[in-house]
Amino acid sequence: MTDAARPAHAPADHPKIPAPKTGVLLANLGTPDHYSYWPMRRYLNEFLSDQRVIDYPAWKWQPLLQLIILTKRPFSSGAAYKSIWNEEQNESPLMTITKAQTSRIAAALKARHGDGLMVDFCMRYGNPSTRSKVREMVAAGCQRILFFPLYPHYAGATSATANDQFFRALMDEAWQPASRTVPAYFDHPKYIDALAQSVERAYAGMARKPDILVCSYHGMPQRYLMQGDPYHCQCQKTTRLLKERLGWHDSDLVTTFQSKFGPEEWLKPYTVEHVADLARQGKKNIAVIAPAFSADCIETLEEINEEIKESFEEAGGEKFAYIPCLNDDDAHVDALCAVIDENLSGWVA
Repeated sequence: MTDAARPAHAPADHPKIPAPKTGVLLANLGTPDHYSYWPMRRYLNEFLSDQRVIDYPAWKWQPLLQLIILTKRPFSSGAAYKSIWNEEQNESPLMTITKAQTSRIAAALKARHGDGLMVDFCMRYGNPSTRSKVREMVAAGCQRILFFPLYPHYAGATSATANDQFFRALMDEAWQPASRTVPAYFDHPKYIDALAQSVERAYAGMARKPDILVCSYHGMPQRYLMQGDPYHCQCQKTTRLLKERLGWHDSDLVTTFQSKFGPEEWLKPYTVEHVADLARQGKKNIAVIAPAFSADCIETLEEINEEIKESFEEAGGEKFAYIPCLNDDDAHVDALCAVIDENLSGWVA
């Protein structure tokens, strides 16, 4: 560590201590290391064993997961990942995009705050792990860490479990850094503006305006809403603010939920069913956007662009347009940096 030095007046055998820094650790959901069976199984096992994601009692859930689900699902999920895999970099699109986001955010923050800020990313499941990145930051001298789950909307199965893992990582440190977590930014003006700009750009490139914009958010069991999770309400507010920013009417866009898993009722309407209903109602030209995802991933590139699109077309739909996630778009990077700066208040000049 080139910037490490013994404290003033310390004895000669005192260990060197790196110069103090502030860390910004971005966190996303995660990705398998490869789409083949064993990497997929390891990833799915970690993900589906998280009680924030599947909250059934372990005695009931784990036998089903280990003996049935994890013998079959790695094949189907692996095939889905293979269809979108970045073969050139040998990584998932989520990894590629998260790296690009981190690089651009780091450059922007360095220009504002100098070299005393360390910016990196981790994944809740898979690699690079939260523990490994917290360890790297502490070893590099980060005495403060701002932890930023890259989810615009709070949910127990996303933001909360990412924070849980961050706090577990801090438990391993002899000298714990001061820490903050970034709250949901679903109604941040710059985030809403970035979403609106992406819609405006997409629509400007179309020969005919779609009949309706489907705002498809990742779903969750209806039970979670009744237990107090604010996710559903935050999604609805994002759609409303997007509508107001675009100057549209209520009939121009709709909120739906995708990625239903398991037998119980999830938040409705389900995207895969609702797009088919729209086609049957005569709305033959639709666009779909996924505001809850900060980066394109398996749920957008494969589920929306393939499964949901197919449902629409089989019901008589003719024109289906997917509007990509904000990814490392200029307005998105600017919005994320604004959120970071607000949460670094008092920590950096």
